[in-house]
Amino acid sequence: MNLKSMIAAVLLMSITNMMLSQNSLSFKILDKETNEPLIGATVFVSPAIGAIADSDGMAVVNDIKNGPVEVRVSFVGYQTQRLSYVLPLENSEVISILMELDEEEMEEVVVSTTRSSRNIEDIPTRIEFLGTEELEEKAVMRSDNIAMLLRESTGIQMQITSPSSANQSIRIQGLDGRYTQLLKDGFPLYSGFSGGLSIMQIPPLDLKQVEVIKGSNSTLYGGGSIAGLVNLVSIQPQKDLRTRLMLDRTSAGGTTLNGFYAKRGDKFGLSFFGTGNLQDAYDPNSDNFSDIPKTKSFTVNPVIYFYPSDDSKLRLSLQGTFEDRLGGNLNAIEVGEGGVGEFLQENLTNRFSYQLSYDKTWEKGNVLTIKNSLLHFDRSINQVNHSFDGEQWASFSELSYSFGARESSWVTGINVYTDRFKEGAIRTSDRSYDQTTVGLFVQQVASLSDKISLESGFRLDKNDDYGWFALPRVNLLYRPGSKFTYRIGGGLGYKAPTIFTEDSERLAFQGLSALNLDGLKAERSYGGNFDVNYKTALGSEWTFSLNQLFFYTYLTDPLVLRESNPLGNFFFENADGAVRSRGIETNVKLTYKDFKFFLNYALIDTELKYDNLNNQKPLTAKHNLGAVLVYEQEGKWRLGLESYYTGRQFLEDGSKTSDFLIVGFMALRKFKGFNLYLNFENFTDTRQSRLEPFNLGSSMNPETLEVWAPLDGIVVNGGVIIDLH
Repeated sequence: MNLKSMIAAVLLMSITNMMLSQNSLSFKILDKETNEPLIGATVFVSPAIGAIADSDGMAVVNDIKNGPVEVRVSFVGYQTQRLSYVLPLENSEVISILMELDEEEMEEVVVSTTRSSRNIEDIPTRIEFLGTEELEEKAVMRSDNIAMLLRESTGIQMQITSPSSANQSIRIQGLDGRYTQLLKDGFPLYSGFSGGLSIMQIPPLDLKQVEVIKGSNSTLYGGGSIAGLVNLVSIQPQKDLRTRLMLDRTSAGGTTLNGFYAKRGDKFGLSFFGTGNLQDAYDPNSDNFSDIPKTKSFTVNPVIYFYPSDDSKLRLSLQGTFEDRLGGNLNAIEVGEGGVGEFLQENLTNRFSYQLSYDKTWEKGNVLTIKNSLLHFDRSINQVNHSFDGEQWASFSELSYSFGARESSWVTGINVYTDRFKEGAIRTSDRSYDQTTVGLFVQQVASLSDKISLESGFRLDKNDDYGWFALPRVNLLYRPGSKFTYRIGGGLGYKAPTIFTEDSERLAFQGLSALNLDGLKAERSYGGNFDVNYKTALGSEWTFSLNQLFFYTYLTDPLVLRESNPLGNFFFENADGAVRSRGIETNVKLTYKDFKFFLNYALIDTELKYDNLNNQKPLTAKHNLGAVLVYEQEGKWRLGLESYYTGRQFLEDGSKTSDFLIVGFMALRKFKGFNLYLNFENFTDTRQSRLEPFNLGSSMNPETLEVWAPLDGIVVNGGVIIDLH
């Protein structure tokens, strides 16, 4: 053999050996109980080779060298499996991996709003869920309240109702904030008079998850959830100590300090949340008027848990919030008093509440729940030539019982709401009221087959001022396979009149005539929605999901604010007509390795069909588009780039606004024991004063400004989060 032949033979043997030393492993990843493929499950082979399961649950990992390897298979909500192999294997058959549900992991995706212990994927009611990661991201964007958290959800608009106080109202699918019910751990604490400024007074640090149901959900919680329901779920103490401190500072002159502690023992548990916020008056457009008011606020919330046995729990929560807001002319804010040509509005609020609940579980899973809460809310509004003050006492009591098996589970109960508002002594007319509502409810969730589930419910309410209300609701889930899920549902709703609406808040209740609420009719609604959810894997490294929602709500006898003669006096009446809201919401999610891309679009067509009108509701954009790109390196980095487009809106006089775009960027760096973050909110400096000319500095009636775009512009904030264990 000559030299050339020897070299060729050696090269051939080397190449063959290299090829033989590269191996492939094929996995088929299934749910152990249902044998359904787990689309998007991940397989990692040491040191750093991986693949994602496709629509058949198949994941193939190539280019693995000979020798021992460690394999890790994981999927959200399932127990992670770790396997060992020595390559090459004697055969190249597909390795079947049967994944079991992880109870601890599943707690993160079990919702409580529907009073069912089912996983979110198995509930016929369509629920939007914000978990720990999303809440952590929103907390670093806005640490003192939940406005940012809600604003960036598809189909939700945070509407500024007052330039002086910067108060915001939550609008779901184009309907005013009074049609959305806001709950904290299943307790209705933010309605009526206490609904004012509520969004701005709830910090997000102690939240475990947020659950949003869009459309009527009055069966379980009564009137008030015509547009939807938002349930804020708190973190509960576990055996492991959890302590978190957060310090945040903004370029707009705001400082927030948050602290949270939670620890559970054998018989007792304790969580404690405290927050303080100081905000300077901020004027980005230099018109000598505060676009962010001067604010001092403080909140404490201790929660005590008692576990008499393994199957029972007693929970007592106490909360106090104290806040002082000064908005208006900067000169008046500095001296604390308005003068000639200097508008000043001060909002003083004190919020005290307690919530008490007891849960008892029996062997078959039957659960008895007893709840009681009491709220005292005091607020005064003082401005030049006008004052308004009052206090609210509101209570909620409930007895419910859940029973049945997974194939057919039931919950039934009775609850009582009371709402008493007493106006202060200094007044031109007394607008006090006292309402009590008693409700009986029953709901069943039935698994009709492996693919179909039905959720149906009925509620009967008796309001002492407005009579009886029958509220049926039904939702159907159909899952033909692992890729598609269909939901359809609908129900009836109602809203009892009060003087507390977005329009009256904008006026600071000035000039509002005394009301005989008995002379008004309750607003009633019917509505429904249909959505399709699709998810799949694209190759070995990409996943794709799409949710398409169609919604419709029709509201009769809407409560509207009228201006009487002489000008400057206002009163409420039921309009002779209706409000109709319909549209679509599209949500797309695309993942690739450590990257996630979200795209959402909302078409909100809300028409006022009264007073010979067929017009789009003022200050309600018909077209909204959002895009978010997130990069997350586990345990190290989380980077987010966001952009939100808002289409043109109508003003009260029928004119149209400009459309606008908001872009933001957030960076979070994780270290052992602490995190550092920096957030550039609205770094395009989009604000209304740049889109239209106005000057509030010399105005004595700034609330006439219709706010349709951000007022504060670019705000940069940064801080540190310290975790102590």
